[in-house]
Parts: sequence; structure tokens; C-alpha cells
Amino acid sequence: MTLSFGTDGIRGVARTELTTEIAEQLGRAAARVLGRRLFLVGRDTRESGPELQAALMEGLAHAGAGVADLGVVPTPAVAFCSARRDAPAAMVSASHNPYTDNGIKLFAAGGRKLSDAVEARVEAEFEKPAEPRGGSAVRSPPEPLSPEPLPPEYGAHLLASLGGRTFGGLRVVLDCANGAASAVAPDVFAAAGADVVAIHDRPDGTNINDRSGSTHPESLQGAVLARRADLGLAFDGDADRVLAVAADGALVDGDHLIALLAVDRKSRGALPGDTVVVTVMSNLGFRLAMAGRGIAVHETSVGDRYVLEALEANGWALGGEQSGHIIFRDVATTGDGLLTGLAVCDAVARTGRPLSELARVMTRLPQVLRNVPVAADGRARLDSADGLWAEVRQVEAALGDTGRVLLRPSGTEPVVRVMVEAADAERARAAAEQLCAAVVRELGR
Repeated sequence: MTLSFGTDGIRGVARTELTTEIAEQLGRAAARVLGRRLFLVGRDTRESGPELQAALMEGLAHAGAGVADLGVVPTPAVAFCSARRDAPAAMVSASHNPYTDNGIKLFAAGGRKLSDAVEARVEAEFEKPAEPRGGSAVRSPPEPLSPEPLPPEYGAHLLASLGGRTFGGLRVVLDCANGAASAVAPDVFAAAGADVVAIHDRPDGTNINDRSGSTHPESLQGAVLARRADLGLAFDGDADRVLAVAADGALVDGDHLIALLAVDRKSRGALPGDTVVVTVMSNLGFRLAMAGRGIAVHETSVGDRYVLEALEANGWALGGEQSGHIIFRDVATTGDGLLTGLAVCDAVARTGRPLSELARVMTRLPQVLRNVPVAADGRARLDSADGLWAEVRQVEAALGDTGRVLLRPSGTEPVVRVMVEAADAERARAAAEQLCAAVVRELGR
């Protein structure tokens, strides 16, 4: 993969693309823009994490920041501590990527991802030539916030979201992806009253996300069936997203989880404005299901940061992405896989209905995704490609209310992404092929 700078900071192949020098450089830039009083830093379980974290902390300290080491923690725990202490923070993680990759995610004071304007300022500082150190000494980071590997108040915060309810022995299989959830999730769910079976909870630095977690839920599906569990939860490497598995082994994706949680919250008067926020990638079946339940759907660009911005701007509480990034704005400042998993278990235990039944609130429509290579300037010409958009309107008219088309440029590659949803798979495939040909015709030269 290519090193990139985005809303979460930077990500690339550890030690070749994302080096300790780059981590230190980002630390200096982040301190200059986000603040020097105190900076919190955590990491996941990748073998490259300690060296990148040390370099990042060195850069922060050299720029004059106080630094506190949170150790190996989930990304949402870093955001929680950032909000609790009103301090900027960083997480050394590449999320769901393999162990060979790593990244550095940044949070502004208050535990929120950076706005476009602040992100641009950090990137501008990052790209400046490194200043000579002269004879100044690098400040040593202070002692960690606590001797525990996880700030204990984070676990209490998660359990408090249940309002005193417990799960009454609900058997839950937790796939910790050999990542940051490994030392946290089993204890939290056991404290909530679950009969916990943990798998992929023995990180060794190289097995994070390896045939496990939210990107590879197959072993969790098998474990749920083998252990006759009520449900299973698959986290990613830094535990900010989760997918679920029902007792029958069926996978329950982010759209289904948001749908059942929205319906559950509305039934309890806990869905402000009777509105839920999702990105343009959420399935049309989700929108149809919400309309049938009297729940409005607000749509944003792709990215959980944009979901949070819409939630905060309008006073809404629930939103997320198909990938399993789900935000409870009245409880947290970012997507939290553990918090989402607890909410799902709570809905199952409280209603007495199995996850498979709750998830049937929506029916997923067939979706076809294609990445279409275009000319070097093709992405820039997309908005003005009148012939292409005329064909899009033709396809949309043919699909009617049970179909949807989305064309958007890749942010990093000379590619246009084509998505088509329809009432049946063949119609979706044929429409996607028609539009892909139109993209090539209009933008491929």
C-alpha cells in the first residue's frame, strides 16, 4: 500500500513507508497544531507499534508537549481518555490491515477526529522540513496515566451504558482479532453478565487480523455454531468496529446492526428526532426498512467522521457505516466496537428475541461494486461528464424505487467507483456493467 495522509493521520507499510522518522515528524507537527500541554498516546498489538509509538512520543516531546503513554488499548479508549482529559491524542494502529502495515490516528482535544481545516494544518506542518534540534534535549515522557494496561474508567464507562442491566448468562463468542480488544473485551462482557467464549485473543505482534476479526469472520461463525452460542462479535484490530454473528451462523453487518439498534432505540424513546445517520454506501434495503418504521435517514459522505459531524450538528444520537463503525453520540465521540457489541447483547437480552430475528428488520438488496480505471484526469472530469450522468439518470429511472446508483471518484487512485443496487442481482449486475462501460467511454481517454 502507499503511505497516505487522511482524516485519521497516516498509514503505510511499517518500517518502509511508515518509518520512525516519519512518526517523529508527525509528532512534532501534531504538537504544534493540536496543543503542547498534554498528549495521550496508545497503540494496538502490532510488532512495529512500540518503536513507532516511541518515535511519535519523541517528536511530541521535542515540540514541547507533555506525553502520557496509554499502552495497548482500543482506539475508542484513546478517544474516551482524550474526551475525559480534554487533551489531544494519537493511536498507533492500522485498524483492520495486516500486521505489516501500521498507522497513526489523531484526535483533537475532546476525543474527536480532526476537522478538514485542522487536518490541513497538521498536514502542512508535517510537510515542512524538519527543524534542526540544535543542542536541546528531548523531554522524557512522564509516567503512564495508570499502571493498568487499560485506564479502568473506560471499562466502567462501557458498563454504565447498560443502565445497570445485565445479560443473564447470554453466551457470547468474542473474536478479538488478536488485537487491542484481546485484554479488554472478555472482562467487560463477563462483567456485564455474559457467558464469554474468547477466540483470537492471544496477540503475538504478527497475528493481528490474521484470518480473524471483522474482515475474516468465518472462524467466528464456526465457533458460534460449535459452542451453541446466542451470538458472536467480531472486532477489528483496534476495536473501533464490530460485526455480529447470529446463533444460526449468519453474518450480521453494520447496516443490519444500525437498523436493529435504531428500531430498538425508537421503541424506548431514545432516538432523538427519530433519525439515524449513515453514509452513501449503506444499502438501499436499510433506507426502505427505516422508512417503513417511521425513522428518517440522513446521508453523509463516506467516513465515520462525517457521520459524527451530522449527529452533533443536529442533536441526533445514532449513526454509522456498513463496515461496523457505529457511533452513539450520547455516549461516545467515535465508533466503538465494544460499546456497539454491548448494545446488541443488551437488545437481545432485554427483548428475549434472538439476533437473527432482530436483524430481520431489514432485507439487504443485491449490491454490485466496481472500480473502473480512468485517465489521469478522469476523476477531475467526472462532475462535468454530461453524457455519463445522462446514462446514470436513465439507469435510475429503469430501476425505480427499488434501485439505486452511486458514482464517486477514489480519493487516492485514478479510479471511479460504481455502485448499483437493485431488487435482484442480475438487474444490478447488468446496470453496473452498462455504467462501467459509460465511465470508460467518457473518462477513460
